[in-house]
Amino acid sequence: MRFIVYGAGAIGGTVGAQLFRHGHDVTLIARGAHYEAVRDHGLRLDTPDESVTLEIPVVSRPADVKFAPGDVVLLAMKTQDTVAALAELSAAAPPEIVVACAQNGVENERLALRLFPDVYGVCVVLPAAFLDPGVIEAYMAPVTGHLDVGRYPGGDDETARSLADAFAGATFESQARPDVMRYKYGKLLNNLGNAVEALLGPGDQGQEIVRRAREEGAACLRAAGVDPTDVQALIGRSRPVRGRRRTGGSTYQSLQRGAGAVEVDYLNGEIVLLGREHGVPTPVNELLRQLANRSAREGRGPGHLTAEEFWTALDGHAGR
Repeated sequence: MRFIVYGAGAIGGTVGAQLFRHGHDVTLIARGAHYEAVRDHGLRLDTPDESVTLEIPVVSRPADVKFAPGDVVLLAMKTQDTVAALAELSAAAPPEIVVACAQNGVENERLALRLFPDVYGVCVVLPAAFLDPGVIEAYMAPVTGHLDVGRYPGGDDETARSLADAFAGATFESQARPDVMRYKYGKLLNNLGNAVEALLGPGDQGQEIVRRAREEGAACLRAAGVDPTDVQALIGRSRPVRGRRRTGGSTYQSLQRGAGAVEVDYLNGEIVLLGREHGVPTPVNELLRQLANRSAREGRGPGHLTAEEFWTALDGHAGR
């Protein structure tokens, strides 16, 4: 089983590095300055206990990979980039490959299943950061995180168990779960706070906004007949890396890097979509989606909004 990690940022870089360290055949697909840094100097993985630099094979696009039967492609890019990534992948890879979506949200698996028959969901609970080319920080040790996996849209099979075994042998807690999408919906509810953290910064000032966003999310999932699994128990305690604590999650990091886009359309926006389909109001999630997208487009860094400004904007939004 060879792993091609497509999107070697915080999550993909950490998973790829740990699989590589534990004897698996791994190839990374990275872009731009990150690709050049890994190609020229290796991938540096910093954890609370150590720092290692790994000479992992890396390419800049799927067309540079010589695919073979049995290959597993781990998708680890943000969801807004998945459609373009899958188009490149399907042009280069045979349909017999396994595609495993180690991504937030619940849309990636559907997108992948349009092009590949063997698709797996991976519920990722993994505090990590990617802010500088060639360097990944993972904030839990000795267990790096949780990567539960299952066939999409449901079921358990030998491939799911093999993937779980590979993850479990590479410092991750992992189980094969036939209902993995229930876990991913549970993670989705947790991720509704990502936009709040990005807009207001870390801390308790956005706690009530997060509560309201998750309350709307839970109502939408009930209306849609989805019974999510609570993943809070899977979230371990982060520790400092090189004396630094993790400042924020994936959306926060996107604003911090000036990425120009964030994944809120597939987090808060997923709840907005379900609300519109099932007649459930979602004003908090809709405003979070709009504000986070605007911040990314305008190149604004994280933490530029106050809770008072959000509630004022929400009142104006409701009055339209």
